[in-house]
Amino acid sequence: MLRVGLTGGLASGKSTVAAELRALGADLVEADELGRALMEPGQSVFSSIVEHFGPGVVAANGHLDRARLAHLAFADGRLQELNTIIHPAVLVEQQRWMDAVFAKNPRAVAVVESALIFEVMRDAKLRGESSGPLADWRNRLDRVILVTAPVALRVARYAGRVCPPDASAEQRSAAEAEARRRIACQIPDAEKAAEADFVLENTGDPQTLRDQVVALWNKLQQDSNSFQPKASLQ
Repeated sequence: MLRVGLTGGLASGKSTVAAELRALGADLVEADELGRALMEPGQSVFSSIVEHFGPGVVAANGHLDRARLAHLAFADGRLQELNTIIHPAVLVEQQRWMDAVFAKNPRAVAVVESALIFEVMRDAKLRGESSGPLADWRNRLDRVILVTAPVALRVARYAGRVCPPDASAEQRSAAEAEARRRIACQIPDAEKAAEADFVLENTGDPQTLRDQVVALWNKLQQDSNSFQPKASLQ
């Protein structure tokens, strides 16, 4: 069995890599998907967010106002406050998911897609947490894959994703500024690459990226068949 973290900055292409790995046979879960489920009304994370940020983050339909939360996190500099509520609960759900995967197939390659593996650890240590699930996340994974891409390309991808086809120059400029603001909150690729086990370079050519993923998948399968789990993962 092999526990794998798949990470990459905003619009780096990690979702594309995730889809390729899933098609090749990996068991895969998105941290964002788990987080969204935990943020639904009735969940403890939902209640904690409302208690911390106030009732103004609840939309008229009773769900969280995600646009308002994003503004608080990125524009108002409260991202760490939000992540401190969400991430511990997400890690618990990730572990439950992995346990279920390996119970069905002891040789499975279980991949968790998360943009913030390294950032979560950094922020935990900045809060003075020398140990615990957030500070030790890297040690709870057997392999970490980093997807990289040039910043200019990532900014253009993000703007193309969020802007309508008929977006004005002003709208596109605002989207690009938002992309740069979010990227600035993340650790630079060069620093993360030094801590990752595998680095996939996404320069915009789909076939080149796919070739890298196929080669990596073969390696992960080999590792899964022979890997002895770390004691910290028991």
